[in-house]
Amino acid sequence: MILADFIVFNENGLYCPYGDFYLDPKLPVTQSVISHAHGDHAIGGSANVYCTEATAAFMQLRIGKGAAKTFHYTAFNQPFTIGKVCVTFISAGHILGSAQILMEYQGVKYLYTGDYKVQPDATCEPIQWAKADVLITESTFAHPDTQHPDVVEEIKKLNNIKSNILLGAYALGKSQRLIKLISDHCPQKTILIHHKIMPLNAIYEKFGYHLGKYQMYGRKLMKVQNEFIYIVPPFTFDSYFHAKGVKRIFASGWKNLQVNEQDTLFISDHVDWNDILQCIEHTQPTQIWTLHGDGAHLKRYFADKIEVKLLK
Repeated sequence: MILADFIVFNENGLYCPYGDFYLDPKLPVTQSVISHAHGDHAIGGSANVYCTEATAAFMQLRIGKGAAKTFHYTAFNQPFTIGKVCVTFISAGHILGSAQILMEYQGVKYLYTGDYKVQPDATCEPIQWAKADVLITESTFAHPDTQHPDVVEEIKKLNNIKSNILLGAYALGKSQRLIKLISDHCPQKTILIHHKIMPLNAIYEKFGYHLGKYQMYGRKLMKVQNEFIYIVPPFTFDSYFHAKGVKRIFASGWKNLQVNEQDTLFISDHVDWNDILQCIEHTQPTQIWTLHGDGAHLKRYFADKIEVKLLK
């Protein structure tokens, strides 16, 4: 029997009372299961953190000693138990180390996707599918009108820009994906990297993901027009609002983050509408619970076919 209160929101975040643990909590807790290392999912200070080894490495880099009192590294597809709940990490394809969290209790399977991606990405483990009775899916882009373009065709648009480019991207995940895509499909470009991104790249290399050819940014380099692409995190990108001699582009699936209509770069690390439908087809759930977005369109789409519950 599916338990409606298997996971519930409280002041600390998303809580599983049957295992006494939190999924990507908002505040430090005793037992925390982390899907991936982005800051809106992985905070520091919890006593026991269950995650993949790569996620732990990123958390330790970004947060430091306070990342967790104790890390419990677990590989993909290796079940472990917290309380009375059997937990298994399934690759989410979002960034390196990202995991969907499959939870089984009293014969019922609940799959929490965290953030996930279906599009191919050479810088992280590919998406895996698992059947579940309840699919707990992110709904960031859960709108029928949302369809992410082909990522290779998007990145090839940079070949038409001959001036230097200031390319804004999230430091973890998106930046590494861009480095690899540019290396593969825009080989004449020289990639320069912001110093805040370099330590993250080192973790990727440590885990066997070779991103391509890139170098640390040097101020003198960008004074010459030589088809440089300087990849910077959002705070740096925003501070160079009046930068001269460069084309400013921000890589994102969000239309409102594209800085000009002429040079868009729609590259997302989330699922679009068709990807979510594909996930549902593979998962074959009896119920769908949505969070991290708006699940209203899914509720209308499935109507009486599958029960859809909007968690938040």
